[in-house]
Amino acid sequence: MKSNRIFAGALSLSAAAVLIAQGLDPGKLHQPPTDTWPTYNGDYSGRRFSPLKQINAENVRDLALAWVYHADTGPGASPFGNQIKSTPLEVNGVLYFTLPDHAWAVDARTGRELWHFKWETKGGIHIGNRGVGIYGNWVFFETPDDYLISLEKNTGKLRWSVEIADVKQEYFSTPAPLIVGNHVLVGVGGDSLDVPGYLEARDPETGQVQWRFNTEPKPGEPGSETWPNKTSMSHGGGMTWMPGTYDPSMNLLFWGTGNPNPVHAGQGRKGDNLFTCSIVALNPDTGKLVWWFQPSPHDTHDYDDVQTPVLFDADFHGQPRKLLAQGARNGYFFLLDRTTGKNLVTQPFIPLNWSKGVDSRGEPIPNPAKEPKPDGTLVVPASGGATNWPPPSFDPETGLFYLSASYSYSVFYLTDTDENAEGYGGRDSGVWSQSALEAIDYQTGKIRWSHVYPGQGGSISGMLTTAGHLLFSGDPSHNLIAFDPANGKILWHVGLAASLSNGPMTYELDGRQYLIVGAGDMLYAFTLPLNIASQPSSPSGTTATSP
Repeated sequence: MKSNRIFAGALSLSAAAVLIAQGLDPGKLHQPPTDTWPTYNGDYSGRRFSPLKQINAENVRDLALAWVYHADTGPGASPFGNQIKSTPLEVNGVLYFTLPDHAWAVDARTGRELWHFKWETKGGIHIGNRGVGIYGNWVFFETPDDYLISLEKNTGKLRWSVEIADVKQEYFSTPAPLIVGNHVLVGVGGDSLDVPGYLEARDPETGQVQWRFNTEPKPGEPGSETWPNKTSMSHGGGMTWMPGTYDPSMNLLFWGTGNPNPVHAGQGRKGDNLFTCSIVALNPDTGKLVWWFQPSPHDTHDYDDVQTPVLFDADFHGQPRKLLAQGARNGYFFLLDRTTGKNLVTQPFIPLNWSKGVDSRGEPIPNPAKEPKPDGTLVVPASGGATNWPPPSFDPETGLFYLSASYSYSVFYLTDTDENAEGYGGRDSGVWSQSALEAIDYQTGKIRWSHVYPGQGGSISGMLTTAGHLLFSGDPSHNLIAFDPANGKILWHVGLAASLSNGPMTYELDGRQYLIVGAGDMLYAFTLPLNIASQPSSPSGTTATSP
């Protein structure tokens, strides 16, 4: 165990003490989020769609600030590490969220701090943390120096800490753990050194490893035929940066993996390089691979394919299907049959040039002319991608998939021409970018509507849709915006101290719906005035369901 310090706020209200003592009902993980937001995406499906509709298109203009919480980590924090990239979980009236090395519990009604835990770090890259996972009365989160931390949910007291990777090999851990049954699923990150990626299931009681899925095969294993030799496989990559999704009816886990190494120098690893830049379907009890699909074969542009695999059941060409949709960093929208991994739709959502088409499996074909070169190659999109980690949303009422897009150009350079290149082996230099919000028809992959934000550059934000006929996101000018999800019309906006740095979430307590967003190191809560919140909401229908 490592040393740690706990900063605990006294629970002055007996009601708060009673609520925080209640454990998470595991059944909540299988339901659309209403009075609880129990996991990173609200439920296992990754849709980030809430059936709540007290806040709706008619009254959203009356949204008012309920409270603000400043997540103060003290002096010396890095600018990126001080952004709330985690989505808070809400359980029994308490919000749980993180920054690198820090975890908090605050009252979901008032924003009053209940406890604050600080981890004494050994180092690591403090680029961000996506949040916590909750199992019963225990909270779990990962640290930049690669520990899985377990806290008592009621007090923030440390239960145990276990090392999940070696920070000396420049691993650093950012995902929010995903809880499936009695498995705490943890991923790892890292790019600087050639180390292998993996996904692990850990025991919530002890932190011990239950199974590990390696994202690069060993010689003779399935996928090894997509690498030229043992040495190329040993360079690793395929990091599991972000939480995946889960279908309880099929007992299948879906996870995205990152780029192969060396990042930009692909000359020593000719082939598709499985199972990097892939969506993998795994048995959550054993870690065994069931199927895979590779959105970026032989990636040389840092197009990590860790964007959320979103699950829903809906018609496709008149037939009911179990579907998986992903807006990928490489600029393509993919729709798969999640029972088999069979591709149904592959369609670019921005103009791009790194690919010269799509093969019979629906996988893009890399364009050799756009490989990084010593004198540079202009590539679309840049290494930051056409989209990135901020979560998308799928609205079953509109049948549209929403994501933040970046129209970006960059010059990619190959700096290590050796056949046995290591590390990045190259770099890219941004030329131009512009941010947009895009609504994609899942049946065709075509853009139904797009809202392009003014000005160059900027950031991209996470998404939330609700049965109140609302889509919430943010723009590069520090605004939180409510859109009409059917047509992109702006219905309401408010300026914040910084641009949105996480995915919005929502919950209902005591008959009031709250909207929560993070911007920089501030957590904002919005709600309707009591006289408006008490009015009945308009009914709405549903055309697609989560698994």
